Amino acid sequence: GAAAAVWNKLDPGTAAVPVWRFRNSFKRNGGTDLMGGHAERTHSTLSPSNAYQWMACTPSVILGLQFPDPSSAAAEEGTLAHELAELKVRNYFFTIDFGKRKLNAEIKKLKANEIWDDEMMGYTDDYLDYIKSVALKFPVSPHVDIERRVDLSSYIPNLPDEDPASGSADCILLGAGVIHVIDFKYGKSPDGRVSAEHNPQMMLYALGAYEAYRILYDIHTVRMTIVQPRLSDGISEWECSLEDLLKFGEEVEKKAALAIQGIGDFAPGPKTCRYCRARGLCRARAEKNVELAFMSGTDPALLTTDQLGEYLKKGQDVAKWLKDIEEVALKESLAGNEVPGWKAVAGRTTRDWTDMDAAFAKLEADGIQPEILWERKPLSLAQVEKAVGKKIFAESVSEFVTKKTGKPALVETSDKRPAITNKISAAEAFKEETDHE
Repeated sequence: GAAAAVWNKLDPGTAAVPVWRFRNSFKRNGGTDLMGGHAERTHSTLSPSNAYQWMACTPSVILGLQFPDPSSAAAEEGTLAHELAELKVRNYFFTIDFGKRKLNAEIKKLKANEIWDDEMMGYTDDYLDYIKSVALKFPVSPHVDIERRVDLSSYIPNLPDEDPASGSADCILLGAGVIHVIDFKYGKSPDGRVSAEHNPQMMLYALGAYEAYRILYDIHTVRMTIVQPRLSDGISEWECSLEDLLKFGEEVEKKAALAIQGIGDFAPGPKTCRYCRARGLCRARAEKNVELAFMSGTDPALLTTDQLGEYLKKGQDVAKWLKDIEEVALKESLAGNEVPGWKAVAGRTTRDWTDMDAAFAKLEADGIQPEILWERKPLSLAQVEKAVGKKIFAESVSEFVTKKTGKPALVETSDKRPAITNKISAAEAFKEETDHE
């Protein structure tokens, strides 16, 4: 009402924010109408989620529009986890309007989804715990936006047949001169680890939040966090000044003006091409990778470590490119289009039961002992933890768990995991000697 309107004009650093302010903020932003429907949301052609692509390779997004946008099981799982995370955060900040009863009713609906997995409850709790910890660090209660649709039309143009450019930020906290944007990602592959540092998607969300609140809030600092709870080191945080954010906005305007027209220089690379729809048929990518795969004029002698690192960096997209064009060639062959020198054939034949229970019953009736047909096999550690729950697992059997170092893997130096080596330090060598005395 009028009281809320007056309160919203106050600097959040001047007074504590009452509970009713959260409640009115919740209603202004759509209340329960905003919950769910993640999968149905439309995305701008130049969306924040693919900004890393169109800012680096401006012609790529328009080029890719002629190809379908594929979905995946992982994407559907992530969408469901996002909906669950949103429910929990809403319940925490807007308890009066969205209490425990509503929360449980909505979670029950999500559990009816065939891809539901109980482990989502624990991982979304981790996400909520992080948001709680950030909110409590503000000197006063921050303004909270959940799944806020931010307008980016002042930075990014749109095609004639689509709505103005925008993006949906998972969680935005504002107060004491700070915008803090928090993004939830449910991927579990270490190769899918996302850094918040100079992350264009996060910076675009922050720009949208700044444009929405610049009149009401005196903002000087921008913080960004990506929470990937399924990774052991899945929290990435970064901070920049408002000045740096606005400079990024100027760069966005320049790149977006080219990208919406499909012009500019191609810049194929592992990250740029990873989700590009045109990655399998892009001529620029093909030419670059063929050149890298068949380098001429190189010294046939053994490579130095410097050269080894350089070639690894330059050629890391070659294998992915070959796999991508193989998939395209297979689709073309299956569609009846000739790919000279190649054809599609049936894969290796496998056998399966039409009715395993009936088959086993027949075998037992024919005198085969049941022990021959069944194998008793223990669940893996991860399966046991999932079955009994993390809390009971930790309280009951944590003393019987040991962590083994994984197989060494080669990653770029930007990876935050500590480097390892097979070289034995002087201290370790001395320890071995004393241990044998």
